Amino acid sequence: MNDNSKVLAALLAGIAAGTAIGMLFAPEKGSETRDKLNESLKNLGDSIKDRAADEIGNLSGFKDKVVDGIKSKLRGAEDEYVAVKSTMSTAGASVTSAASKMDKDLSSNNTNS
Repeated sequence: MNDNSKVLAALLAGIAAGTAIGMLFAPEKGSETRDKLNESLKNLGDSIKDRAADEIGNLSGFKDKVVDGIKSKLRGAEDEYVAVKSTMSTAGASVTSAASKMDKDLSSNNTNS
């Protein structure tokens, strides 16, 4: 939860508490006060649900970005691996060819001696 969310949650809780205390000490009938308190708490609950849904959406978007970033890095690493493997294969073939040529040269030098 980031700082803005914490501030908003504390503000909503403070408003709810202030409303509840104000209603409890109001010079109205108890049933009217309870109805107002219930309505305020319902509104607070709806507000919290809305905020939670927003945060869940933000987290889902963040998750998608992280997953896409990881997939991209893996694709890049795979491409790099294939390129290095190809280079090493080509280099290995060159070394094998050079070694074969050296063997032939040594063989021909030994038979001429």
